[in-house]
Parts: sequence; structure tokens; C-alpha cells
Amino acid sequence: MRFVTGLTAFTADRAWAALDIGEIDGATVRLHWTDQPYRWHTNDGPEAFIVLTGSVDMHWRKDGVEAIERLNAGDACFAEIGDEHVAHPVGEARILVVERKGSV
Repeated sequence: MRFVTGLTAFTADRAWAALDIGEIDGATVRLHWTDQPYRWHTNDGPEAFIVLTGSVDMHWRKDGVEAIERLNAGDACFAEIGDEHVAHPVGEARILVVERKGSV
């Protein structure tokens, strides 16, 4: 058994740096810290995105139309294979991401 404490205080020297928490049946569990947007990307595997601290504006495109949903601490988003999206933190945020190991 392994314990990881202090997740809500985790910081990094660059946006989207991650603290690897572990793996579950080929999926990685990571805590990301960021204060900058990520980049538009399309998932090649499913992804669970859980905001632990802060707020994140999740932008996504469906049929060429962009939409935005504000996620606050305690909110989650589940992206399916092929979902095009980009996360824009509102200030500083910590996000728990669960995705297939090596996923883009």
C-alpha cells in the first residue's frame, strides 16, 4: 500500500507537469498542476478529468462548433475517443487525470 498526501498543495515548475500517482490495469493516474491552457487535441483513448482545486474552462468541438463548460473543484469531465478539446485553467488548478498509459 502506498499513500500520497498533500495533493491540493502540489505545484510544479511548468504548466501541466504531473505527479504520477499510479497505474491501474494499463491506465495512469496523474495529478497535473497548471496555470496555462493545454493545447487542442483529440483523445486516442478515454480520459477522466477531475478538478481538485481551482476552476477550468473546458473547450470542446462537436461537428465544428466550439462549446465551453466551466469545471470547478469537485467537477469532472469524461472524454471519449475522438473528442477534440482543450483545458483552460482560470488561474491555478490541480487536475486528476486517469487515462490509458501513453495516451495522447
